[in-house]
Amino acid sequence: MASEPWPAPYAQGPINATVTVPGSKSLTNRYLVLAALADGPCTLGAVPPSRDSALMIEALRALGAQISQQPSTVGYGWDLKITPIPAGHELGQGTAVDCGLAGTVMRFVPAVAALCSGVSTFDGDPHARLRPMGPVLSALRELGVELQPVEESAGEVTALPFRLVGTGHVAGGTVTVDASSSSQFVSALLLAGARFDNGLHIEHVGKPVPSLDHIAMTITVLRSLGVQVDDSVPDHWYVAPGPITAFDVVVEQDLSNAGPFLAAAVVTRGTVRIPRWPEETTQVGGKWREILTAFGAEVTLDGGVLTVRGTGTINGVELADTSELAPTVAALAALANTPSRLSGIAHLRGHETDRLAALVTEINALGGRATETADGLIIEPAQLHGGLFHTYADHRMATAGAVIGLATAGVAVEDISATSKTMPNFAELWTGMFINTTQAERSE
Repeated sequence: MASEPWPAPYAQGPINATVTVPGSKSLTNRYLVLAALADGPCTLGAVPPSRDSALMIEALRALGAQISQQPSTVGYGWDLKITPIPAGHELGQGTAVDCGLAGTVMRFVPAVAALCSGVSTFDGDPHARLRPMGPVLSALRELGVELQPVEESAGEVTALPFRLVGTGHVAGGTVTVDASSSSQFVSALLLAGARFDNGLHIEHVGKPVPSLDHIAMTITVLRSLGVQVDDSVPDHWYVAPGPITAFDVVVEQDLSNAGPFLAAAVVTRGTVRIPRWPEETTQVGGKWREILTAFGAEVTLDGGVLTVRGTGTINGVELADTSELAPTVAALAALANTPSRLSGIAHLRGHETDRLAALVTEINALGGRATETADGLIIEPAQLHGGLFHTYADHRMATAGAVIGLATAGVAVEDISATSKTMPNFAELWTGMFINTTQAERSE
């Protein structure tokens, strides 16, 4: 059930705060899949207590992985011990995977289920049934995996819900996939490819693949665990068959989720610091350093602390393929002094909601001037006013509303609990910035 509308805090002056955000959901769910397929027990530290990660944990448990958890000793969240799924594990009757609204669960886990023996049923939240799934399911069928509709009259399976009939192994080989609507289709196959009998050769066919950074993240993680991946030919990925080495890893902070807090410095002419920011990262959130500089902020990384200072001016930007960062980028653009154009993000129409339509609707409802293009948004300067900012069960829409609320009195975010998908303590951290600011002022 949705919570009551959340009055977004309005900043009366510059924010001055240090914020530590939970671990990366994207990295966590990749490591969880690989731990379930590894050649020995693994440990994963600082796992965020987010809904997406909880859904992935329960999905892998349903398929035979043993996962124990305790409060983290190395960061916010949980430390996990994972015993892999036994090779050819026989599933119990009634095995079901709840995907919720998590793209990583609905797209990554079917290939894992195909390596088990028996029937598993996949379903999720109502909107999850609308999210693109066809290409990855088609690829699995091409690899010989049997998929069945839950309702016999449903025809060929192209989306949730469905049944998957695993035989305990997948032959592998060459498969084609149209990943133009989601890079997760490629990552889903890459993650399991080393466990296929003959490895895997993936060939993308179609329009350009969006969010290539996320595929690069998958490949980097695989290589760190001893998996041989050749991506030297554009739109082709080769995974050699072989073991996935057991590991002991602490998850990096979620740099994408750090974005709204860093944006708060830009909006309020304040200062926000994020400790333990990596010098090098596979996360798309690493782009915040360049993005916020383009908006006119002063950005420095010193001693592992990323510091963003607002200058009082928010410039319009022209940015391509901001991927999951786009809602926060759009919120800043709605507050900018000059027009902005965001391109290369047509795939956001198939995320938790149609993010392009949602952003245009909600920005304009507050007096903004946003329009959709074929592959993005144009946002022009306008005087915003208060009102209800709808979230569409989308965590990044909720945080975008919070950013706009910093500079626009009277904004209420429809359902701040949507942030539990990746950052369940968002509201606490957000209001904590104001507490930290007050404490900083008293110490001066």
